[in-house]
Amino acid sequence: MEAQLKELIPFLRDKNPQVRQIALSNLLGQTPEGSPHRNIFYHGLGGAGLQKPKETDIIRDLKLLCRDQLAVAHDAFRALVNLSDSPLVAPFLSEPAFLTFLVSYILNADAILADLASMLLSNLTASSSPCAALLALKVPILKTPSSPSPLFPTLSRSGTCSAPVPYPPGEPQDILALPLLIDAFVEGALIDPSGDRTSRKRKGELHFLTSVFANISTSPAGRTFFVTPRPTNPLNPNSTNEYPLAKIAVFTEHQDTIRRGGVASILKNCAFSSQAHRAILSPDTEAVVVPPSTLSAPGIEALPYILLPLAGPEELDLEDQEKLPSALQFLPSTKKRDPDPVLRLTFIETLLLLCTTRWGRDYLRGHGVYEIVRGAHMEETVDQVSEHIERLVQLLQGDEGVEIVDESEVVRIGGQEDDDDNDEDNRIEEV
Repeated sequence: MEAQLKELIPFLRDKNPQVRQIALSNLLGQTPEGSPHRNIFYHGLGGAGLQKPKETDIIRDLKLLCRDQLAVAHDAFRALVNLSDSPLVAPFLSEPAFLTFLVSYILNADAILADLASMLLSNLTASSSPCAALLALKVPILKTPSSPSPLFPTLSRSGTCSAPVPYPPGEPQDILALPLLIDAFVEGALIDPSGDRTSRKRKGELHFLTSVFANISTSPAGRTFFVTPRPTNPLNPNSTNEYPLAKIAVFTEHQDTIRRGGVASILKNCAFSSQAHRAILSPDTEAVVVPPSTLSAPGIEALPYILLPLAGPEELDLEDQEKLPSALQFLPSTKKRDPDPVLRLTFIETLLLLCTTRWGRDYLRGHGVYEIVRGAHMEETVDQVSEHIERLVQLLQGDEGVEIVDESEVVRIGGQEDDDDNDEDNRIEEV
């Protein structure tokens, strides 16, 4: 069987697209983890001795086939998504040329397979090297004032993503990719899932980009990007400044679990940066600076988005209602908490991290956090979440006493040292 599968590999380069499709469709079944003949994709990747690992023909072919016509490109992307968990394959999928194509393809509003490409990028950024590369990556962009989309990533051109007609004039500009990906992610949320894809402004929903951003935010450099002001319009350096995190934070109650879960992780990871707490919590009517940057931007005002998934239909006294952010006042009787206990825990851990600064604790106390988590605690059925809520209440209602360590390490919160500091329940870790 393995010998027969290997005989199919040369047909991936056949001139006939139907032959390419048949060969690839037969090989695709061996790409998931645990497949009996998955090793045919690895053979020769490891290199010999001190030699640099060499990319095999089949991996190179699959990368090229992502640019093919729809049926072939679809299976090529699926194959690479399946194979991207391999430490032997992933480095060849993260090399600059393919990474630039992948990002450019996702950015193109007409890209039919942008969701599969986002899934592949999400898998690749599970490693630190692609995350670092994305932070610095620039892609060539042409502005398209007469097109429905304001930009055309020139390196996205492929069988499932044609160039605009007429072709935009001028020379491409190299633009930082990450702000463009954030804007594409925001546009993806505007798509009606029940609508006709052919009539959409953007063909992909791009939910998996939130996992890309979450992976990037696990590093100090990644967190710095999300809490450093940038022009609201990446194509216009003179547009007003905005924190990139502000564009993402609004999706904590989105119906898609992947999207809202990734946003929850980004908020939590950014909360590890104590210098950013004032920007994360402050209203958008207040300009805030996050050192070492000297640029100011409107506050992110993330507290409503952190609290809404924890809020239920409980009725509060008028005095308690007035403490709450306006988005949480007088919630309807149909309001439900996030059904995922992992996400509820993530939001509670974010509040715990925001308690590591005195300013943060005072802000949370003055804006109804205790009143919301009190109701959440009464209804909580998962012990770990309940225990973290109790720790949060102790910080909000009890005596001062917080230990803060370097943001690149685990943050431990508590009034005094505990001999059981190694207990997983006493740690908050990046996700």
